[in-house]
Amino acid sequence: MQLSDKKATLSLSDGSASVEFPVYQGTIGPDVIDIRKLYGQTGMFTYDPGFLATASCESSITYIDGDKGQLLYRGYPIDQLAQNCDFMDVSYLILNGELPNAEQKREFDSLVTNHTMVHEQMQMFLRGFRRDAHPMAVLTGLVGAMSAFYHDSTDITNARHREISAIRLIAKLPTLVAMAYKYSMGQPYIYPQNDLSYTGNFLRMMFATPCEEYKVNDVVERALDRIFILHADHEQNASTSTVRLCGSSGTNPFAAIAAGVACLWGPAHGGANEACLQMLEELQANGGVAKVGEFMEKVKDKNSGVRLMGFGHRVYKNYDPRAKLMQETCKEVLGALGLENDPLFKLAMELERIALEDPYFVDRKLYPNVDFYSGIVQRAIGIPTSMFTAIFALARTVGWIAQWNEMLSDPDYKIGRPRQLYTGHAPRDIAK
Repeated sequence: MQLSDKKATLSLSDGSASVEFPVYQGTIGPDVIDIRKLYGQTGMFTYDPGFLATASCESSITYIDGDKGQLLYRGYPIDQLAQNCDFMDVSYLILNGELPNAEQKREFDSLVTNHTMVHEQMQMFLRGFRRDAHPMAVLTGLVGAMSAFYHDSTDITNARHREISAIRLIAKLPTLVAMAYKYSMGQPYIYPQNDLSYTGNFLRMMFATPCEEYKVNDVVERALDRIFILHADHEQNASTSTVRLCGSSGTNPFAAIAAGVACLWGPAHGGANEACLQMLEELQANGGVAKVGEFMEKVKDKNSGVRLMGFGHRVYKNYDPRAKLMQETCKEVLGALGLENDPLFKLAMELERIALEDPYFVDRKLYPNVDFYSGIVQRAIGIPTSMFTAIFALARTVGWIAQWNEMLSDPDYKIGRPRQLYTGHAPRDIAK
């Protein structure tokens, strides 16, 4: 960051002296006021619930402009990456800052591929869960347990250890997610196959059985790979901030990523696409497209308790750039699988049409977000609703580990310690 010529001046109405704070400029985006010395100079904290106006760190990984509907990974627009790169390209970019050349890509792909197997004892650990446990509960436990199985790479002061942990996490998450799925289905685990792509390998581990040969569908593979790309990182969201906060204590990377998985599980975060598909299925069961207009009227009535899932975003105040790409992918997948007349897709298109025309939704900038179409795509592929958030966690792991590593490399990093506005009792004595 660069120091600006501007300074911020805080003046209080009690007549005390004004205080100046430096202002820093990023490459793009709003300037920030450096308030690190605020408490020392004034004895006061700032109050910002949800940290909506607070920059918690300096980062060079991802940039979002919510008003423009812009998402950049290391400066590259998300639409260019989704159309021209695969997930391994994007993973390399997020981790290293630049897209790989041909040799770097071969080496990186090979490195990840050769770390996809997990310790055989993890199968016994997995058997301790109930078969009907939610996959995110299982995944949180499995990722956290990796520190017990791979404790030879948990020295966070060792750059080589951090690199090994990053590769292990990226490589093994698809295997763990697929194992969680197979366990819930009562099916045998499928081991990784090194001659497949990262995404093709995951599809095989999810859907193959020992009974017959499994052939990866190219359209499905590209679609899931795009889902991974669109979810790879998203700046300082709740789960990423959780990973940074957890990691700031000096804990090992597997524990920090497990904390991110747990945070992502929430329905307001990673569980949003699951909630969106449930909404579409309920609407289909209660009249389908014919009832969409009536449903949208209920959404506009604050007293109805009906919520529109998959529209609007905490950051984007314009059309989510990922949603446009996901809609294209949705059409491709449904076409390739002979599901062009899928009733849920028709429902989704009608909901989107109304939302983009009705002044109520337009004025509130309630545009479709990435969750709106990704659930339909995953459902068409054969991924059950309960697995949606686990797929999200698989993709977001590369962003989490890059953000964690960036934090540890920052000379200004300290253990996270938010302040509070205390409104409890003042000091008091126990009555005798």
